[in-house]
Amino acid sequence: MKGARVLIVRLSALGDIVHAVPVLAALKRHDPSIEVDWLVEESYASVLALVDGIRQRIVVRARQASDDAVFAATAGGYLRAARFLRRQRYDIAIDLQGLLKSAVWARVSGATRVIGFAPSHLRERQAAWLYSETVEPPALPHVLHKNLTMATHLGAPPMPIVLPLAEQPSAGLRAALAAVPGRYAVLNPGAAWPNKRWPAERFAAVAQHLVTRHGLHVFVTWGPAERALADAIVSAAKGAAHLAPPTSIADLTALLRGAALVVSGDTGPMHIAAATGAPIVGLFGPTWPERNGPWDPRDEVISRATACQCHHKRQCLIGRPCIEDITMDEVVTAIDRRLAREA
Repeated sequence: MKGARVLIVRLSALGDIVHAVPVLAALKRHDPSIEVDWLVEESYASVLALVDGIRQRIVVRARQASDDAVFAATAGGYLRAARFLRRQRYDIAIDLQGLLKSAVWARVSGATRVIGFAPSHLRERQAAWLYSETVEPPALPHVLHKNLTMATHLGAPPMPIVLPLAEQPSAGLRAALAAVPGRYAVLNPGAAWPNKRWPAERFAAVAQHLVTRHGLHVFVTWGPAERALADAIVSAAKGAAHLAPPTSIADLTALLRGAALVVSGDTGPMHIAAATGAPIVGLFGPTWPERNGPWDPRDEVISRATACQCHHKRQCLIGRPCIEDITMDEVVTAIDRRLAREA
């Protein structure tokens, strides 16, 4: 493998890409001479700009030009991307997504070795037909350990999990943090799946607890289409919560890294918080924290996955998301325990 040229295929989404980054880190620590490219969709490419060790990002389904290899979401764009990949002469392509589309990209790359997970570990089992090698992950449930099986398959010895995310805060975020009179907490109430959102009024009550019990300044983060949700929490908190400034992925990473506590559902910002080492209280409904949750044993997780009837569904199938069964008392108790451990 010495000096090999490697393509990692993990197209989406934000948290899944964060969970794939340790594979890159493990390969580079094992052999600094290898060159690693990453194939990613435009909506999720920005997080990779913070990752050390990537030779180049190759962005597909793009709407605008950038400094990376960018290809539009058109038939012509896909054809040009395929030709570009073949010109790179990859030795190895690793599919960390397990879908037909990701397996097709790995195969189209022209890599000598196309590696993916065994069929029973794929979301779309037909993807295995396109691999030249398959890897059987260990019994350990967390997706980080599953992904790192690829690195050990390629000769990297077992190593501690490393997520090399750089910190690049904007001037606007630096100004917002400079105005904070002490430590701060971050509430991240949004999620792409409605099934993963804890009620806004309870986040507002959490903000009040963080101020009155722990003396923390509280930021409420928000992303595209989440501003109204964040505003509602700030309003209901009656002065206990403050709207976070607009954040790029780089800003969000810096904001989370400095937090005394992050309270979030199972979504990309929570996984970024875990990557930065921020203390976390995670709220889980239709997904399993054993697979996707924070991996620091000091973190707190409150889950309703065992009782959930809608595992991995965007919308609740019975009319009331199970995450709503998580009570304020549970969250407040978890917050107090987590902050006590950090102290």
